[in-house]
Amino acid sequence: MSLHTTQTIAAVATGLPGAIGILRLSGPNAVSIAAQLFRAADGLPLETHPPRSMVYGSLLDSQGKVIDRMVCTYSRGPASYTGEDTAELQCHGSPLVLQLGLEALFHLGARQALPGEFTKRAFLNGRLDLAQAEAVVDLIDAQSREGVYQSAGQLAGALSRRVDGIYSGLVDLMAHFHAVLDYPDEDIDPFKEEQMVQSMRWAQEELTALLSTHRRGESLVGGLPCAITGKPNAGKSSLLNALLGYDRAIVTDIPGTTRDTVEERVRLGGVLLRLIDTAGLRDSADPIERMGVERSRTAMEQAALILFLCDQSVPFTQEDARLLEQATTCAPTILVWNKTDLPSAPTPFLHLPEDMPVVEVSAKTGQGLDALEQAVASLVPHSDTDSGALLTNARQADAARRALESVSLARQSLQAGYTPDAVLVDIENALSALGELTGRSVREDITARIFERFCVGK
Repeated sequence: MSLHTTQTIAAVATGLPGAIGILRLSGPNAVSIAAQLFRAADGLPLETHPPRSMVYGSLLDSQGKVIDRMVCTYSRGPASYTGEDTAELQCHGSPLVLQLGLEALFHLGARQALPGEFTKRAFLNGRLDLAQAEAVVDLIDAQSREGVYQSAGQLAGALSRRVDGIYSGLVDLMAHFHAVLDYPDEDIDPFKEEQMVQSMRWAQEELTALLSTHRRGESLVGGLPCAITGKPNAGKSSLLNALLGYDRAIVTDIPGTTRDTVEERVRLGGVLLRLIDTAGLRDSADPIERMGVERSRTAMEQAALILFLCDQSVPFTQEDARLLEQATTCAPTILVWNKTDLPSAPTPFLHLPEDMPVVEVSAKTGQGLDALEQAVASLVPHSDTDSGALLTNARQADAARRALESVSLARQSLQAGYTPDAVLVDIENALSALGELTGRSVREDITARIFERFCVGK
């Protein structure tokens, strides 16, 4: 696809304040507008300098007055980030200088860029596919080293190549069938049912493997959702504060203090966790507390890891055992005995799965937090071998899931005796779903929602 526009857009492309500030332009008049506000130190017009070279000079405001000494660079489309003519004015990071410069760009005919519009133009002009475009904002938002590696790999095309391999295999299947159907007099190998079954089985296996990367990919970018659960007054908020290193949640001796979920990110055991402090699990007549408990149960159901806290200074009850069993049905669970700084109580109802990690900590003193880190690391193994080729958001996972469902239906239909042309309708649906991953067939409303995640200037 290609974008044809007569509009030139401009925006500040750096955060404020900062040592360096960049004014970015893209569109048919990007270079000529930049040239009118830039005075090269050698006295030559900007466009006489080679593209993609940095030229030193002065930045002018709309009145022609010098407001900064800076460098300018430009590129000609399609060999640019957006696929259009682009220019960047790299100034000092003064907010006022950038504001005056931006006003001058608008005065000369540029308009304010929308959030993500530069990358959206790169996508529409074929410079990036949709998976790569999503990697741009994931890279900006990355909060872990692994998240950076994943986003950089996806930006370089690792996920797209993986998807394209599956897509190409299904296209070959379609093309062979149609060649046999449309050119019966040609010397083309007949299409055999076993060949179709084998091709679809391979696609199923590849899509299943791809779909299995979703949870890991999403956790690398945004953090693994980890619910801290347990009965009231077990020390859940104290543990959250201890892991964060500061008082984020209110802590009192009154059971039921936490009425809503509190969420923060922390790196634990080499894993970026999205810690969710939840309301204590118990029956309550208080309608507000009941709402908090319901949100706690929802957090458990959506978690990829659960830290189940028990106060070891009070007896472990059948109710504790029931709640712990509920947690284990939702996600891998670590039993955390808290308040080890207090005398311990007997635990007559304790019957744990053999593979459940158990750690003893004191959220008050910090004792045992290193053991908790080791337990988290043991439950969340990580590897960089597939970096960049993971599904990182729900949209991608949904598209892969629909593709898998369509291929599975096609294989079932073929083995049930349906004619190949009817079977290939499901293959076409699978190709359409795969196309949404990289943008081959994505709808305009989906594209708009994706680029709304971006900030202005990107």
